[in-house]
Amino acid sequence: ICLSLYLHIFLFDCFRLWCAPWLGDARRQSFGHYTTLLQEFRLGDVAAFQNYLRMPPQMFDEILNRVAPYIAKQNTNYRNAIEPGVKLAATLRYLATGDLYPTVSHSFRVQQHTVAAFIPKVTNAIIEAYKEEVLPCPVESAEWLVIADEFERKWNMPHALGAIDGKHCALKKPSNSGSLYYNYKKFCSVVLLALVDANYRFLWVDVGGMGHMSDSQIYNASELKECLEDGSLDIPAPTPLPNDNVDFPYFIIADDAFALRRHMLKPYSRRRMTREERLTNYRISRARRVVENAFGIMSNRWRCLLTTMQSSPEVVRMNVECCVILHNIMRMRYPQFHNGDIDSEDENHNVIPGAWRADIDLRDIVQNIGHRNDDLDNIEGKNQRDYLKHYFTAGPGRVDWQDRMIDG
Repeated sequence: ICLSLYLHIFLFDCFRLWCAPWLGDARRQSFGHYTTLLQEFRLGDVAAFQNYLRMPPQMFDEILNRVAPYIAKQNTNYRNAIEPGVKLAATLRYLATGDLYPTVSHSFRVQQHTVAAFIPKVTNAIIEAYKEEVLPCPVESAEWLVIADEFERKWNMPHALGAIDGKHCALKKPSNSGSLYYNYKKFCSVVLLALVDANYRFLWVDVGGMGHMSDSQIYNASELKECLEDGSLDIPAPTPLPNDNVDFPYFIIADDAFALRRHMLKPYSRRRMTREERLTNYRISRARRVVENAFGIMSNRWRCLLTTMQSSPEVVRMNVECCVILHNIMRMRYPQFHNGDIDSEDENHNVIPGAWRADIDLRDIVQNIGHRNDDLDNIEGKNQRDYLKHYFTAGPGRVDWQDRMIDG
């Protein structure tokens, strides 16, 4: 009995040393943002709640119900476990602001090392709970046709299956990493390579790239390229473009960082362009803008992507993938919240910049990489781009307002 009593006293004294006076269950309940500020917002100012956690209360509650079983812990004789709601709110606030762990610790009255321990667990739980639902890459022809129809309807780009691009997400230089994460713009990063549909929703992502790698390198080693080449993605068979009679393949829209291929369309080189090539580039770039907008509105909402994250590469990759998942949930459940962020066009098709463009430091990198141009796939890609040029400039794919866009 005495031994047990001494043990309890010893552990109690240790707990007092571990826990600063402003921490602990009582302080967290009385002064932590989860039980005070967020509850005031929920009851009296929903817009403030949305601004604080970048989502409406009903979306927060949905995510909490989904991930709570995976992030909850049992109480012990010496301390109560932190509520799943506190963990989720603190994680979302971290992703929304890019604040350092000490700031999150102060706001939610949780020890800093505890914050560092549970944020990766919460982001991983969100990924595992939602990835199959909100980030499924199409694998059937009918699904790809729906995406292509949306590109044609919204962006006058028939047969497009998505726009692909890379985004560099900055992180603190990992120990003993040499130059693996160091990109040519002189900061360390992991690379998010993404395929986006006409509605700014991510269809497929790869967050495995290191900063020194180009978008093309990551794509060439990706599962997406492998599946495109072996036919497992069930890309629709070539069919005529609208109001045409020649079969034309379906393709992904890219930029100069990628090689021109049968299923990969990119603009003409800017050197000595003809007027027809300029018109074609405008049409391609107009449709490719969706991936730029998707990166922009995601980074504007989850601002950790605009900072230099102070975590290991593995944790940073989870943070980035979690932001992609949360972005897609918002696009699917509450698309109206992004309307002000997205580029739009007036009745004359002039671009109205979205609010996200106010943040100029998005860490996006355009890499003009030299490619071999002597393979058959590249030759097919060139021929298809030339056919599309005639279709857009002198054929049935021409639109009345396109000349004004390049003459201005």
